[in-house]
Amino acid sequence: MQSTLIMNQKHQEDLAHIRSMMERSSRFISLSGLSGVFAGLSALIGGIYVYQLFKANGMDYLNDEHRLYSANLVSELFWIGITILVFAFAFGIFFTIRKSRKYNLPIWTSATKKMVFNLAVPLFAGGIFCLALMHHGYFGLVAPSTLIFYGLAVINAEKYTFSDIKYLGFSELILGCIALFNIGYGLIFWILGFGILHIVYGLVMFKKYK
Repeated sequence: MQSTLIMNQKHQEDLAHIRSMMERSSRFISLSGLSGVFAGLSALIGGIYVYQLFKANGMDYLNDEHRLYSANLVSELFWIGITILVFAFAFGIFFTIRKSRKYNLPIWTSATKKMVFNLAVPLFAGGIFCLALMHHGYFGLVAPSTLIFYGLAVINAEKYTFSDIKYLGFSELILGCIALFNIGYGLIFWILGFGILHIVYGLVMFKKYK
């Protein structure tokens, strides 16, 4: 009887080990929750800076319904966005490498490549779309569009990493859709989506997948 129990326990351990190996080979599990936290902090700081930039240009963001964006201001906003993206990307790489080394996990696997590809396609399309919006002067639609395309990208990449990430994607998508009907408050929604949501998601993921 005891030997049967021991065999069953060993069998369950073997199955758990096999499932773990399959999970590692089919999903990118080196993603760290801290990446989300620091990406969110970068967006939060960037968003606050943009708000102050509007004030410096004589624009009360929360009260001005009609805003005129000068070419210099648009250019500065564009480069601020690029800077935030670079910082978020850098933090993502740093914490991913750190977690991989800590748990001796491979980084550049077939699952990683698939995740990056599925993430990149909607992001690239969204980037082109947002550039077109800026080119035609539809600045109020840029922030909602970034949230929507980012949400779609995250949802698209979910099947190759932690499944929990889809909740972040759907949250970003919903927030972006709401922002479409509140043109003029895009910065607020952008801070909520890329800042607050990322921080909350990152903390939850860090606690769950240390």
